[in-house]
Amino acid sequence: MVWSGWIFFAATMLLIIGVMNVLEGVLAIVYRERTVVIQDRLYVVDLASWGVLVLGSGVLLIAAAIGVLSARTWARVTAIVLVSLHAVVEVGSLAAYPFWSLLMLGLDIVVLYALTAGWQSMTRTGEELPKPTHNGHSVGKPPSTRAGQSTRDRPRTNA
Repeated sequence: MVWSGWIFFAATMLLIIGVMNVLEGVLAIVYRERTVVIQDRLYVVDLASWGVLVLGSGVLLIAAAIGVLSARTWARVTAIVLVSLHAVVEVGSLAAYPFWSLLMLGLDIVVLYALTAGWQSMTRTGEELPKPTHNGHSVGKPPSTRAGQSTRDRPRTNA
């Protein structure tokens, strides 16, 4: 399995969720008061503090996404913590938004898997992330040969 694809997926999802949180946070700060009617009760909610919290988490998610793309361990750990907290918040909002919460929980689980399952193979000491592959071989890198054996002398395999 090519783990660089999973890591790229996780970083892309972190970036998208981070941008959405930044936009949601800015909107919550700009449009501070909301009126909510629930079964004959009227609530006026000030969303400024929630907006600042969501804006901050969005900025952290964007920073973590950039760090994950550059294979930084601090970014991976930060992303795991942020996505875990996001999953807990989504469990808390299951009653209010069941479809969206389940969708986000599923996405959080997949992102957590991508961040945790193959990271060791991605961060070997002194090595860069693998380049995109084409037909099973790294782009720009010839297939490896045994010592002293050219590719012409190598036995062919029908796999």
